[in-house]
Amino acid sequence: MLPPFIIEQIRKREEQERTRQDSPVRELELPLPGPRPPGATERRREDEPKRGIVIIDLGA
Repeated sequence: MLPPFIIEQIRKREEQERTRQDSPVRELELPLPGPRPPGATERRREDEPKRGIVIIDLGA
């Protein structure tokens, strides 16, 4: 026979599992952005400044 404290631990774990299974899972719905007009991404890319890398060799 198991000692009483082990039986109590098993009982607590089973109760926690039951509580976890019985509680409803909370889900949040994220708002989706509206439909974009065609060509919106192209215009945005044109408005952004040009980016790049400049390498300067100072060892010459």
